[in-house]
Amino acid sequence: MPPVSELRIAVLPGDGIGIEVMDACLEVLDALSLKTGPIRFAWNRLPGGAITYRETGTALSDETMKELGNADAILFGAMGMPDIRYPDGTEIAPQLDIRIEYELYAGVRPIRSLPGTVGPLRDHRCAQIDLVILREQTEGLYYSRGRGVMQDADTALDTMRITRAGCERVFDYAFRLAAQRRKRGRPGNVTCVDKAGVLKSYAFMRSLFEQRSANFPGFKADCANIDATALNLLLKPWAFDVIVTENMFGDILSDLAAGLIGGMGFAPSGDIGDRHGMFQPCHGTAPDIAGTGKANPTAMFLSAAMMLEWLGNQNGVGRLSEAADLLDSAVRTAFAKGTLRPYEFGGSDGTAAITRAVLAGISQA
Repeated sequence: MPPVSELRIAVLPGDGIGIEVMDACLEVLDALSLKTGPIRFAWNRLPGGAITYRETGTALSDETMKELGNADAILFGAMGMPDIRYPDGTEIAPQLDIRIEYELYAGVRPIRSLPGTVGPLRDHRCAQIDLVILREQTEGLYYSRGRGVMQDADTALDTMRITRAGCERVFDYAFRLAAQRRKRGRPGNVTCVDKAGVLKSYAFMRSLFEQRSANFPGFKADCANIDATALNLLLKPWAFDVIVTENMFGDILSDLAAGLIGGMGFAPSGDIGDRHGMFQPCHGTAPDIAGTGKANPTAMFLSAAMMLEWLGNQNGVGRLSEAADLLDSAVRTAFAKGTLRPYEFGGSDGTAAITRAVLAGISQA
């Protein structure tokens, strides 16, 4: 990594509202760099996505993929359009290719209530929702992407892959994450979610979790079935801390959990490996509202805060972590006032209004 005064960030705006929330995010990060001192961002804006595929025949070129590997971190907007697909009918999703290329095995999906926002559950304890869903991202059922077969005209077959190496590294990550969260007042509990009573692959995964958890004796480790977990996320989401699970289960649970805090516009994520990190909102391209100014950039801002924290931890640079905290605090302060009402809450505050409120929070910090 070059001197921390210059961070090389690969920027993939993508399609639809990905472009809009990315533009807002870069404006916020530039303001943050002026506020926090000698940290300069060198943006490398790169093409990719469904529109790029339609225009060039390639969703993400080899040259772009190489540029991503040369960056200190990757900021990703959203990619894909419902009417643009590969010949086999699957979606344009270059983020999946990036995860495999750079071994971004840990899909970190924080789910945290923001002050001044109201989710669909009425229990007052929902204000205490603060959990992380950690999905293994290089195998599981999604390993079959591009490998599925038609056995005959009436039967399609996909295969799930669970390996010791894949499980052990994501389980270790889960316990390290729990340790970090414990320092911030969280309990430090890790729950492995599977369907061990039905499929051999999940039974193997559970056995590996139980073996690996023995290396972390100071932490509570338990296992739960996917169906029971889905139910309990609705009944008592405040009871969870770190959930670690297989790729597809994590994909589904993270969307469900995002609904508990107001929707995908509030759900950030990090795709993290041992050497590389990509940070993106959990939402898609939302072509129905693209260009209207209604997109909520909050998840993009919080993803950028995750990026700064990761960069700070990777390089032992405290002021990056401080910048992450400042951005996170500015987002929370903007909503705590109770005057911001995004469109998903029935309000009329879109990309520009939310961005102005966060910029004000940074300026006043």
